[in-house]
Amino acid sequence: MRVALLSYRSKPHCGGQGVYVRHLSRELALLGHSVEIFSGQPYPELDSSAIDAGVTITKVPSLGLYDEPDPFRTPGLGEYRDWIDLLEVGSMWTASFGEPLTFSLRVARLLKDRRDDFDIVHDNQCLGYGLLEIQKAGFPLIATIHHPITRDRTLAVRAAKGWRKITAWRWHSFLRMQGRVSRRIPELLTVSRSSEVDIRKAFDIPSGRITTIPLGVDTEIFTPRAERVPGRIVCVASADAPLKGVSYLLEAVAKLAAERDDVKLVLVSKLDPNGPSAKMIEDLAIGDRVSVVSGLEDSEIAELLASAEVACVPSLYEGFSLPAVEAMSCGTPLVATRAGAIPEVVGTGEEAALLVPPRDSGRLAQAIGRLFDDAELRARLGSGGRRRAEENYSWAAVAAKTAAHYETVLAGHRRATEGTSSADS
Repeated sequence: MRVALLSYRSKPHCGGQGVYVRHLSRELALLGHSVEIFSGQPYPELDSSAIDAGVTITKVPSLGLYDEPDPFRTPGLGEYRDWIDLLEVGSMWTASFGEPLTFSLRVARLLKDRRDDFDIVHDNQCLGYGLLEIQKAGFPLIATIHHPITRDRTLAVRAAKGWRKITAWRWHSFLRMQGRVSRRIPELLTVSRSSEVDIRKAFDIPSGRITTIPLGVDTEIFTPRAERVPGRIVCVASADAPLKGVSYLLEAVAKLAAERDDVKLVLVSKLDPNGPSAKMIEDLAIGDRVSVVSGLEDSEIAELLASAEVACVPSLYEGFSLPAVEAMSCGTPLVATRAGAIPEVVGTGEEAALLVPPRDSGRLAQAIGRLFDDAELRARLGSGGRRRAEENYSWAAVAAKTAAHYETVLAGHRRATEGTSSADS
């Protein structure tokens, strides 16, 4: 099949959406399918096997209004190319996140004259109105929704103070569009049963329209190693996103640091020096116990996870949790919250992880301390996690299941087209 894979943002080495595009495109190509990625910046980075298999990238540049080193900038007059650029700036000026909409409009324009080049278009959680134009042009269409961003909005509004609550709500105003568009796409994919339930509730999707295909992990890169650093905790998360619950982990580290000399947290994240996590590290006086790293390659993240005695996923909600699967694949015992899809991913019987309630730094500290004190438990959870990752999560299996579902979408499209032709005659 000839696949157009759409992604409005594709961070190469972090974030579920970027990881999904990078690995799914490669494995689809290795199965013999033709894949062209259409992405806004940050663009995905393809490994050599994907390039050798024929995966290509068509860049769909935005104005980069939220990019470092000058986020929320106003472009110069010479940067405006068309009315979509004006719409993107207008959205920013009115505190709305416009990239999903403007990306969808740009990619619809690019695909308008390329109907004969693709058998199917696969959207990666853009869900912008431009997808409806793509559908009208006759393209069979499918979309992946990793989780409904309604959860992010609820937590962002709750965390905001005063008038910023209005801004947080306005920022997520694209959700109304995503709900409307998702209801008009005949077939949807998601990554966990938990996300499926939440998407149906949030976007009013009828039962039977969503298929669950879990995400994968590269078990050859994310693999156990012999040496572990005593007292090391590793957490891969967006530190300043309330949804990720990093503040509760920082509190837990402060509790553990008061009792143990060797406790160190390595936080894989880009930390805003003026953000809430940086302030909490200072207020808790744990700057000597916390190190923050970012911009790592997959191999570097894998090496870091494999070096830890404990990995932690303190999220308040997860639609899947790639960091949990990556830690399991590295044979690193987990402490994770019983939130969203996490129990579904890691298991509930202490097979690979100790589960604690979300928003409970005391229970996080207790569980991490329990693992530090019990080498046998660490070994059992580590080997159980590795086994679970190998048996249940691989990108090759994800691609094969996704391609099989493409066939379902194409069959439905053919039936609909034949029905329309019959009615016209």
